[in-house]
Amino acid sequence: MTDRQKQLRQIASKVQENIPAVAAGKYRCRYHLMPPVGWMNDPNGLCRFDGLYHVFFQYAPESAEGAGMRSWGHYAGPDLLHWTFYGVAIYPDTEWDADGAYSGSALVDGDGLRIYYTGNVKRKDKEYDYISDGRESNTILIRSENGFSLGEKQVLLRTADYPKEFTRHIRDPKVEKTSQGYRMVLGGRLKGDSGAVLLYESQDGIQFSLQKIVTAPEKFGYMWECPDLFNMNGTEFLCVSPQGVAHEKYKFQNVYSSGYFAGTADAEHYREWDCGFDFYAPQTFWDGERRILYGWAGMPDVPYDNAPTVAEGWLHTLTMPRELAEKDGKLYQMPAAELKRLRGGELSMQDECAAYELELEDVLSGTKVLLSDALEISFEKEECILRFLTDAGRGRTERRAKVRTETASIFMDVSVCEIYVNGGECVFTTRLYPERYDVKIEGGCTAKRYEMNGYTVRMDIQK
Repeated sequence: MTDRQKQLRQIASKVQENIPAVAAGKYRCRYHLMPPVGWMNDPNGLCRFDGLYHVFFQYAPESAEGAGMRSWGHYAGPDLLHWTFYGVAIYPDTEWDADGAYSGSALVDGDGLRIYYTGNVKRKDKEYDYISDGRESNTILIRSENGFSLGEKQVLLRTADYPKEFTRHIRDPKVEKTSQGYRMVLGGRLKGDSGAVLLYESQDGIQFSLQKIVTAPEKFGYMWECPDLFNMNGTEFLCVSPQGVAHEKYKFQNVYSSGYFAGTADAEHYREWDCGFDFYAPQTFWDGERRILYGWAGMPDVPYDNAPTVAEGWLHTLTMPRELAEKDGKLYQMPAAELKRLRGGELSMQDECAAYELELEDVLSGTKVLLSDALEISFEKEECILRFLTDAGRGRTERRAKVRTETASIFMDVSVCEIYVNGGECVFTTRLYPERYDVKIEGGCTAKRYEMNGYTVRMDIQK
């Protein structure tokens, strides 16, 4: 083990001493995956392998503001309700990933697991913009026989191997097994400041050759991050998180978007996953029976904050796991079916409960739901509006979606709220920090409120 590898492991071990204090925080969630300490962002390496679900994620354990080493954290469990945290899985401890083990994916292959990710390296010998020069983005493979013990790192592609028309921003490999071999997509930024996806193929999952570059006929953002490519019911869906798309009243309201192209990669065929304040960098996986999505319930470079949890020593969560269903070329999202088992007793609207599900049916135009006197959800004739009325939003203001609401499922979990309209036709995710937890409803609808029990989470980080 090198000196750097020893140093990073000592840092992680020291940081873990803060886990009990962080766990006592006022705004810790009950049924969302969070970092035990420090910072969390992109979900990575999602898979079901050898009887366990594995959820890796971008992890900066040293700081709730993301400073320090950028590694992969690791949760695993037999279902989507019982989890064990296994600590840091991938450290940025080689010359190929010295400035961060960035996002990637996991692939169940035969009797083992393959993990593909981006190793980020920034030169520091002079001033660089790290867009046109000064950055290396290495595509790295790690094999595992059991999902926990990881083998040696193997560099598959380096910056010099990528097409010359791209900047140094190429990252986030998502690899799938196909009938012909292996397929990998990478997100990228062309030198003309247009987003694009690089599609590679391979016979052995090691030697990859570029097949084509996918981009929109007219510029659609300057960078496409976190690509994903899969087929449902005969339609191929290309998922990206485009940066630099102009904001509109009902679309692209966040600083960056996340969505998918259905069949054709152009703006006309693009649909956003989530219309709320806090959703980015999603990843999907096939668990043998269904396609499941996790997103990062956060957003980079925002004008609002999450100061209350930063003060507690942690930041960000993942969304609930969402099952995808295809309907007429659109993807609907609803919480995974087993999360219904978390439902407890029925509550009144006045009961103080920080973790609950609110079911609305037969929603009439003009209905308003007020969560904790902080977040107002308005269901108008042709639109749904989220509007913060107090500083519980920490600078968040308003988000809108063009949708006629018939039903809604609202999941409140202490400091994160997910809203599913019309069985997942439209979804909103937001962080919020209320002082109390009651519900008020104005207008016409049938409403029931249920307590939600939390995930069972334990720590096993002495490996």
